[in-house]
Amino acid sequence: MMIRQGYLLILMTAATIALFFAALHIGPADINILQALIDNLDNSNTLAAMILSEIRLPRALLAVVVGATLGLAGAAMQGLLRNPLAGPGLVGVSNCAALGAVIALYFGWGTAVWFAVPAAGMVGAAISVVLIFMIGGYKSNVMTLLLAGVAVNAVASSLISLALNFAPNPYAMSEMVYWLLGSLANRSLADVQLATPFMIAGWLLILSSGRFLNALSLGEETAQSLGFHLAKQRTIIVIGVALSVGAAVSVSGNIGFVGLLVPHILRPLVGYEPGRLLAASAFGGALMVLIADIAVQIISPDQELKLGVVTALVGGPFFLYLIIKTRNTLI
Repeated sequence: MMIRQGYLLILMTAATIALFFAALHIGPADINILQALIDNLDNSNTLAAMILSEIRLPRALLAVVVGATLGLAGAAMQGLLRNPLAGPGLVGVSNCAALGAVIALYFGWGTAVWFAVPAAGMVGAAISVVLIFMIGGYKSNVMTLLLAGVAVNAVASSLISLALNFAPNPYAMSEMVYWLLGSLANRSLADVQLATPFMIAGWLLILSSGRFLNALSLGEETAQSLGFHLAKQRTIIVIGVALSVGAAVSVSGNIGFVGLLVPHILRPLVGYEPGRLLAASAFGGALMVLIADIAVQIISPDQELKLGVVTALVGGPFFLYLIIKTRNTLI
């Protein structure tokens, strides 16, 4: 069932705004959000204003931008690789960003400088892109880039395991494990300000590739005959994914399966066009992470269930369903 792009985006924008304001109301303390907003604008240091600005607003904002990043990156990777099982973590960016953050936690940099963990995560993501192009080559085809990404991903995973194995103390280990499980709790507006510009830069690079992805769906030769420079366009998309996902993972930890599920759910609604799927997946990812984050706060208010655990519980069975569904077409 295809829905006109304009109607779909309006509907999803309205749903995102509604869920964003619903998320601001979730928490152990019952506060008047409107009054808290007014207090913040008046620079009044009330309890409600502090709860809103220090706890709930950063969390809801990060749910929107992180979810949008993961949904958009997933749609871009599936379009680029022409594979419905692809996701932003496939090229190793997520694990390299996680490795950077784990290193910062391992050496205790996070306690010395507040932005050490997210900054290390973004450095890790940037290194992953450099490694992918060093291994695969700038003018390599998609399969070579994919294999280079898988190799980088495997090395990053092993180094994360090594860091956990040699954690200096139980507290550092639990801090790394909890961070890797993915969460938006205890984040500040400073985290939002640090990571969002990098995510937006990545979004712009990916969204500029919509026409290329439409042409690529008809085959590489067709895309080339339409005037697209394949190596250049692939580089733009991979850098866009690395920039945005690296920034997202650096402040949220690993939140899996959003980039896999959302494009699949929305693809029929946009007529299976990869270019039209990009913006829709961004809104879809924001909605999914907002819903998941509201759910973890309601289900387990005392000992918080990690966000990455919830998305994995939903995404794991869906991934199995996709493999079984596509198996028949591949045989």
